[in-house]
Amino acid sequence: MCYLCSVQDDEDEGGAAAGSKPISPLVGEMSRSDRGGYGARQVGRNYSGPFRKTPDRLFGMGLIRLYQLTLSGFIGNSCRHIPTCSEYGYESVARHGLWAGGWMTLFRVARCGPGGTSGLDPVPGELERRYHWWTPWRYFRLGQKAA
Repeated sequence: MCYLCSVQDDEDEGGAAAGSKPISPLVGEMSRSDRGGYGARQVGRNYSGPFRKTPDRLFGMGLIRLYQLTLSGFIGNSCRHIPTCSEYGYESVARHGLWAGGWMTLFRVARCGPGGTSGLDPVPGELERRYHWWTPWRYFRLGQKAA
């Protein structure tokens, strides 16, 4: 359990603004960039977690990164989801490979249009056993909201 989850209520006396002491004993000793605050250096907007670096994944991620660096600026920031469709595609290809991640990205872009979904739509960490390479239409159901 993290430190924030284990803080007891009896330590707080007088509401949110009453105490000026830091939440963690180490927060006061860290600089703003160590905490990930305003001045923190951001590594990148794309997925930076562990993944197998196979040629198909690197090719797909390279195509998406090429789109981000060239065409994305002309099209504009009009995605209705968080993460954006290109970030979703990058992460889905990195995690699940070019075939599954490509289908997931295609269906995500289709959902982003008029009459589609919006809001938080993260890439699933692991796919269920019913998602096979020979059934790509099932990837369409991944991002749909439960009714």
